Amino acid sequence: MPDKVTSNGELKAELRIADKTWEVPVVVGTEDEHAIDIGKLRAQTGYVTLDPAYMNTASTKSAITYLDGERGILRYRGIPIDELAEKSTFVEVAYLLIYGHLPNKTELGGFSEQLTRHSMLHEDMKRFYDGYPGTAHPMAILSAMVLSLSSFYPEALDVKNRAEQEATIARLLSKMRTIAAFSFKKSIGQPFVYPKNNLSYCANFLNMMFSVPAEPYAVDEDIVKVLNLLLILHADHEQNCSTSTVRQVGSSQANLFASISAGICALWGPLHGGANEEVLSMLQAIKDDGSGPKKFVDLAKQKDSGFRLMGFGHRVYKNYDPRAKIIKVAADKVMQKMKQPDPLLDIAKALEEAALSDPYFVERKLYPNVDFYSGIIYRALGIPTNMFTVMFAIGRTPGWIAHWKEMMEDPTTKIFRPRQIYTGPPLGHYIPMDRR
Repeated sequence: MPDKVTSNGELKAELRIADKTWEVPVVVGTEDEHAIDIGKLRAQTGYVTLDPAYMNTASTKSAITYLDGERGILRYRGIPIDELAEKSTFVEVAYLLIYGHLPNKTELGGFSEQLTRHSMLHEDMKRFYDGYPGTAHPMAILSAMVLSLSSFYPEALDVKNRAEQEATIARLLSKMRTIAAFSFKKSIGQPFVYPKNNLSYCANFLNMMFSVPAEPYAVDEDIVKVLNLLLILHADHEQNCSTSTVRQVGSSQANLFASISAGICALWGPLHGGANEEVLSMLQAIKDDGSGPKKFVDLAKQKDSGFRLMGFGHRVYKNYDPRAKIIKVAADKVMQKMKQPDPLLDIAKALEEAALSDPYFVERKLYPNVDFYSGIIYRALGIPTNMFTVMFAIGRTPGWIAHWKEMMEDPTTKIFRPRQIYTGPPLGHYIPMDRR
């Protein structure tokens, strides 16, 4: 299907099947990305495309995030991730993703005030936590609690009500941290700590997580800065599994709470948001083994070894994940503040060095991704392993909201309905029980 330019200047591709030829439109993105528009393919030809896991299929047009995996580029609304990580805050980035531009002072103040005003949970929701055992995974609680918000705010069910949509966005983004912190407190048997209106978004979360009624808690501004950084790096990542899930559920005009709850469930998987837990488990296993990283680098190259280097490689990036570069520097800074160094950070660095000097990994472009160092930082902050994916979910919430909002505002949105190629048995007939 080579590209060609028609007489009116439009770019087209040609599709040839047997002795028939069709012209297919070519769509060009802002960054010169080219896509073959097959929206009318089945109607014109009777054929559909088969693309398992959608590895070569763009499901939508979006103005939110640009990602170039070959060159290691990530931009939110056109702004490079390294600039935002250095200069911005999570709340400012959330506004940028959701509303399409960096807020001015008045806009940021108003948005922050909304987040402060909506940070509390309805008191009845506290009783829900009583029904969960102490062993309940925080992601299960997070997903259920977010979904339950739709019963406390039924007005959010009207997805076409723009005024109500603004309040729903603020409620969800603000309450995510409260739900998460309460989940943590439930798991360790400590009393819930209510949010404080005089604290920033990240400082408020840290206070709800780690303060106790028996003694004062001093928020460390350096840690607040690191948490802002981590959440910014996770805020959006184009059409990944969980974001696509949010869009797919939302395409039925499901409310924001229901759509995000589905995205949380998608994120929970170890191949997506749960990867940083897997990285930490791997580093701990290497430490316990005592043989050094080289042994495990060699094991990863053996197909029958059953060992896989977690935190290396990415479905999209074929270069060093730009987020991993930023987070590696942050890991060093956090460790300098800790009273005792974490041996897992040294193992991680040695493992990275061993892998990136090995032709096997270099040729396959298996570089560290954002999950490789994020778990080490969360561990240093005192956040337990089973909360790592919850932290990912808090960070990803602005991106999920932005994609849901963009889709709802797009008049061309249709309910998702992929096709399939049937491979089951051919036509058969019902066999009575006495003849089977």
